[in-house]
Amino acid sequence: MSMKSTSSVPPRDSERATENQPFSPNSVNKTSRIKGATEVPSVCPYCAVGCGQMIYVKGGKIIDIAGNPESPINAGTLCPKGANTFQLNVNPHRITHVLYRAPFSTYWERRSLDWAMDRIAHLTMEAREEGFVENRDGHLLNHVTNMMSLGGATMDNEENYLIKKLFNGGLGVVPIENQARI
Repeated sequence: MSMKSTSSVPPRDSERATENQPFSPNSVNKTSRIKGATEVPSVCPYCAVGCGQMIYVKGGKIIDIAGNPESPINAGTLCPKGANTFQLNVNPHRITHVLYRAPFSTYWERRSLDWAMDRIAHLTMEAREEGFVENRDGHLLNHVTNMMSLGGATMDNEENYLIKKLFNGGLGVVPIENQARI
């Protein structure tokens, strides 16, 4: 009477060995898309939590953004908005040039960044001059009554310091608010 093997492990068959399988060269040479990329630690741009992100760059282009596992805040996890940061940056439909719509116009015009920066500076100075109060009731004021500054939640103390200096000391803006929590 012959004894059959009751082992659940199939016998080694040279035909089933990986090197004898019909894998394509592309499958054999596959690696992670972030292999060889430069890792740049960053902070999520959305809310005031400040979740850590890792930005992976190859050839001067962002190829992936993921949660930073070293971050004590999020330990590598990201909310849906934070997880979509990559799409925000590389979306082919993202507008990357200045569009301007003149008052009462029905269409947008493409303009240069230099034009837009000059326009913003001009309108800021125009509004400042219109709302600037030098004296009131014999008291020196030197402040603007028609402008304010509201900062974003991801701004740090250094950025808020510079904004305070520019808007308050340079332009005379009194109401300055921010949401910085770090």
